[in-house]
This record gives sequence, C-alpha cells and structure tokens, in this order.
Amino acid sequence: MSLLVVGSVAFDAIETPFGKIDRIVGGSGTYISLTSSFFTSNVKLCAVVGEDFPQAQIEEFEQKRIDTDGLQIKAGEKSFFWSGKYHNDMNSRDTLVTELNVLGSFDPVIPESYQNCKYLMLGNLSPQVQQLVIQRLDRRPKLIMMDTMNFWMDTAMDELEQIIGQVDILSINDEEARQLSGEYSLVKAARKILGMGPQYLIIKKGEHGALLFDQHEVFFAPALPLEEVFDPTGAGDTFAGGFIGFLAKTGDLSFENMKRAIIYGSAMASFCVEKFGPERLSTLTEDEIESRVQQFIDLVQFEITY
Repeated sequence: MSLLVVGSVAFDAIETPFGKIDRIVGGSGTYISLTSSFFTSNVKLCAVVGEDFPQAQIEEFEQKRIDTDGLQIKAGEKSFFWSGKYHNDMNSRDTLVTELNVLGSFDPVIPESYQNCKYLMLGNLSPQVQQLVIQRLDRRPKLIMMDTMNFWMDTAMDELEQIIGQVDILSINDEEARQLSGEYSLVKAARKILGMGPQYLIIKKGEHGALLFDQHEVFFAPALPLEEVFDPTGAGDTFAGGFIGFLAKTGDLSFENMKRAIIYGSAMASFCVEKFGPERLSTLTEDEIESRVQQFIDLVQFEITY
C-alpha cells in the first residue's frame, strides 16, 4: 500500500574507528525511503534539498521505485549537512558540524498524487513541520508513525506533545523515552508515554535490541550480534523503514504482525551498520533479507519441556 515518507535528505561526514568519509548522502528521509522500498513499490518521498544535491542520487531513488515528486530542490541553496565522530564503543558520538541550510525553512509541499496515502512515516523533523504534514493531508492515513529526538524535547516540548497525541506509533530510543516521561524504568516510561496518545510505542536500545509496547502487551526483539559495526549512522531510520514498510506490505496492524515488523526492521538495521551511510542498502537483495530474518528467528527460538 502507499507510504508517504517525510524526512531529511542530506549530506553526512562520518568518522568511526573503522574509517572516515567526508561526504555521503544521508538523512532520515533517505534511509526510511530506501529501506521501505524493499517492501512496497508505492513509496512517496517529501523532503527538501539544495541545488548541490546530485541528480544521480535522485535517479537512484526513482530506480528503487521511490516517487520524488515531493522532493523540493532549492536553487542557489545548500542541502542539510551533518558531521559526526563516533567513540570506540560506537554507542556514543560527537556532533562536529550541523548546517541546517534548506532544512531550516522547510515548508512541506504535499503533491496531489501523494494525497490519500494509507501510511505516513514522519521522520525526525521539528514538531511544527510534522504537524504541517498532517494538516495538509486531505484525509488521515490508516496509520501514522513518527520519530523524534531529545533536541525537540529541550526546545519544543509543547508542540512535541501535541503531535505525539495525533500519531499511532511513536519510535524513540531509551534515553529519549526516559527524558520524555521523566521515568527511569522503561516499563513505567512506556505507560506514561502511551498515556499521551499513541497506541503503540517502540523503544530502540541500539545494540541491545528494541521494545514494542501497547496498553496491554510488551514484545522484545534482540539486536543481531555482529562481528563488526562499521557505521551506526541511520540505523534507527533504517529500522523504522523496515518496520513501517513491512506493515504497508502486509496491511495487518495487529500486535502480532507488529512483532514481525520489529524483526524485519531490526534485520534491515543490521545491514545498515555494515558500511558507511546507506551504501549497504544499495546492494542488498531480498534473499539476503530473508536469510537475515531467519537468523533472528534462530537467535530467539527455543523450546522448554517439563
């Protein structure tokens, strides 16, 4: 089914203990769109870039069957740029440079062909922009999922709480869940956040897996143990793309199917970290995805006899 993805399309400069790259395409919109395109052929991207953005990358989006009618290209301006350096544990990083450029004045335009999408994924953007997207849709999608970060909790909490109350699924990491809720226990944090309005909450724990909550149930999926994590940039967005892409493919919004979606999202994220930026997603095959999902199944499947 049709999936509208709203997020950043940007340039990243990344340094990890395994190497360094000065300029590579990144951004939440990039990772989510590329990943979800493995599951549904009806992905529509809404984002903004400057005239410095390569036409070859836009063509790659289109080759992946990603509709770019909603990708604004601002003449005479530069694309969003972020630079970061990861520490040896790969779980923490320092932001070296952030240049908002065109993203600082992003005014999302929803083409007529994007109206009536069944699924909406709001990547990590300001709550004001996320709100504008919902307001500019002719009708509410079947499912709205959003990501956010602690920066918006520090600078725009009122607006953030308003948009959280309008979505079906919120996806954040464990640190953000604790800050948003004021609770250290993730179970208590989830209960408090679900009270803000969403029906489901995903708490990402990086190399320690992910938790899925609704009002009654909890599901935990581990992360796949990997020999090397080359670059964790974009892993959370790749997870989100796999999760909502799988839901859009199956059309099943039950808690049981969301468990499967968590596994597919985790599998996609495990590929993302194998190379810089979204490079691994460019060469990934469906057979590799199914094989990786089976690895997750084998990792947690066991029997208990009495």
